[in-house]
Amino acid sequence: MSHLPAILGCAADKLTSEEARFFADVRPWGFILFTRNIKSAAQTIALTEALRDAVGYDAPILIDQEGGRVQRITPPLARQWMPPLDQVQAAGTSAAQSMYLRARIIAHELLSLGIDVNCIPTLDIANDATHPFLKNRCYGSDKASVSAIGQAVAGGLMEGGVLPVIKHIPGHGRATVDSHLSVPRVKYAAETLEANDFSPFQALSDLPLGMTAHLIYEQIDPRPATISPVMIDLIRMKIGFQGLLMTDDISMEALDGTVAERSVQALEAGCDVTLHCNGDLGEMRSIAEAVPTMRADSLKRGRAALAARATPAPVDIPALEAKLAELLPG
Repeated sequence: MSHLPAILGCAADKLTSEEARFFADVRPWGFILFTRNIKSAAQTIALTEALRDAVGYDAPILIDQEGGRVQRITPPLARQWMPPLDQVQAAGTSAAQSMYLRARIIAHELLSLGIDVNCIPTLDIANDATHPFLKNRCYGSDKASVSAIGQAVAGGLMEGGVLPVIKHIPGHGRATVDSHLSVPRVKYAAETLEANDFSPFQALSDLPLGMTAHLIYEQIDPRPATISPVMIDLIRMKIGFQGLLMTDDISMEALDGTVAERSVQALEAGCDVTLHCNGDLGEMRSIAEAVPTMRADSLKRGRAALAARATPAPVDIPALEAKLAELLPG
């Protein structure tokens, strides 16, 4: 079964006939939803069904439901969550347990809408210089706590039938500019990065899905990690991640060239799929025309990832909410 090596979005809250024909034609590996795509529960379920019908298989449907600023589904369709770092700090020694409960509840909310992949845990390590676009999305400022909380978040999602995506490999915490707007540059030596920033990704390297970072590690390679064969090899060999590797949003301005050129570069560097989020059909067509079909090794990783989706056991959500409330002050 061939696929376009891409995860794509759509423009609005239902598919147009043109989008449906395009998706049926190129068969992207998966889809991603944003706030623009979500109006009601019934509508969202209908949209996820239409996307899967278009490609003719149980395609993964992704979302960024981190909490705080990066929360695509809001009340009344989902609970409003505080920024992750705020909850971690509020919960103190119970941070990992509290984030597990949060992830398990989020998984329940997402799966009820037909969404089965959440782009968390964020395993970037925060520090005093971390850019505000990222900082309160992190889980802590040391590798041990970020790893432990990341494991808890991933476990909560998977128990709820939702696959996690570890991001942003191999570590975005030292970025001091917003990669949506320009390329961050990290000047630290490889030894420092390996001992700290890469560590949480190594700890969770057995998970099935990961997302690259659009930033340059100057002491390792002059190219942004997403389009760097050197960095992708580091992700595979030193970090040990063997799951399906997607780019961060390929339309972010940290990368030069057109979205099609960026996608080709990312796939040639060793990424498995390109992630294109804005739903612009013209841009998606340009990607489809530029890239080859999904490689055999990428298809294998994709199959392994989808095989990790599980039907969740019944759960008492109010009981989980009560337990979470006990762990958080106020």
